[in-house]
Amino acid sequence: MSAHAVARRRAVPAPRGSGRSGLVLGLIVTCQLMIVLDATVVNVALPPIRADLGFSATGLSWVVNAYTLAFGGLLLLGGRLSDVLGRRRVFSAGVTLFTLSSFVGGAAPTDAVLVAARATQGVGAAIAAPSALAILLATFAEGAPRNKALGLFSAMSAAGGTIGLLLGGALTSWLSWRWVLFINVPVGVVIVLLTQRHIVESARTPGRFDLAGTATATLGVTSLVFGFIRAGADGWGDDLAAVALTGAVVLLAGFVAIEQRAEQPLLPLRLFAHRVTASAYLTMLLVPAVLLGMYFFLAQFVQLVLGYSALQTGLAFLPMAVLIFAGSQMVPRFLPRFGPQPFMITGAVALLAATLWLTRLSASSTYLAMLAGPMTLFGVGGGLLFMPLSAVLLSGVRLEDSGAAAGAMQTAQQLGAALGVAILVSVFAATAGGAGETEPGAFAAGAADAFVAAAAFATIALVLIVTAVRPAQAPKAASS
Repeated sequence: MSAHAVARRRAVPAPRGSGRSGLVLGLIVTCQLMIVLDATVVNVALPPIRADLGFSATGLSWVVNAYTLAFGGLLLLGGRLSDVLGRRRVFSAGVTLFTLSSFVGGAAPTDAVLVAARATQGVGAAIAAPSALAILLATFAEGAPRNKALGLFSAMSAAGGTIGLLLGGALTSWLSWRWVLFINVPVGVVIVLLTQRHIVESARTPGRFDLAGTATATLGVTSLVFGFIRAGADGWGDDLAAVALTGAVVLLAGFVAIEQRAEQPLLPLRLFAHRVTASAYLTMLLVPAVLLGMYFFLAQFVQLVLGYSALQTGLAFLPMAVLIFAGSQMVPRFLPRFGPQPFMITGAVALLAATLWLTRLSASSTYLAMLAGPMTLFGVGGGLLFMPLSAVLLSGVRLEDSGAAAGAMQTAQQLGAALGVAILVSVFAATAGGAGETEPGAFAAGAADAFVAAAAFATIALVLIVTAVRPAQAPKAASS
């Protein structure tokens, strides 16, 4: 019997959902959607934000980066907090912090207040997100019930970026940029109130908290995300980026050494002990690198080259979001019969085909001739990939490790997004240079070269899925 199969047999079974499981799932996916779309919802609102608060050209990027940096850097800590202190308690605290900081950001009188609020939003998101996924794992039994719940959760995770662009464009066009943050307040309040009423608190994990692991992991991941962001903005030769990335390597190496000896580690290394799951984590790093790079360049392409408004930009991505959602809902129905690998392979092939198609971008490209096809493939790929990949990563995880596993998976996604955008922007800059910011031809040429690098990411992901992410058995269906 394989090590992966043994781990699956030893896993503590999650309780089957009660009559309230549908409401619990609604709370979890609503929170996940709110957290994910806040990474992109401000993108189309950046011009009015700059005009209103007087941001500099370089300072404006921190409206996005402050959220990404705090979110990515603290996810491992957020995951372990939910295991140690209780999932409902930590989830409520994270959503409350996220909601309060959204209000402060929407009312921000200065650029500094907005950036600080966005960073605090990221902290709240990092606390809430792993707890949300851990609650899902505890609520739904492994097999068909959990697969269906993961399908909806994955759909919100994958489509949240597109929904953020659409919502940000609509709110900015019809109301004000401030409403891209204010909209979180009523949603967050409802989530917190219903969580206290309908979600049962989990047992706390006894023992010490891994302070040394917490410090090295948080500083190491934060340095890594910052280094990627800085390199993407200022080039890989930037001294501060080099210092941050070097420091990240040292800190994360120290973290691994600490976790090997810790009695109750922040991140149990047994989560990476099997080739299947270790390869799946690496794949979960690469897929967001492709998708976030696509969002970054195509959202700008349709505005700079095609002349779309903020709202039109969001609508241009809507078909892709629909396909991601549809695929994520379809996969759980057939997963027990076919296993995860056929869906993951098909999804990875679709992503590779889409990125190769976009290497032909030019200033004369139109939406129907050049963008509609790749966006369709991205929608198919995202819809088929995320749910089965998540199922492989979370299959057989012990309940006491559920928060840590959720934090590790979401950290991989955030690091992949930061790494992907940084590398692709560097490739773009080497071709387009400074003219790429304003000249459609230069932007299109740089973006086309960036998609060559994205195709390389997609190729590696496909090879990993075919050769290494080969579960011994498909996630089991629940008995009727």
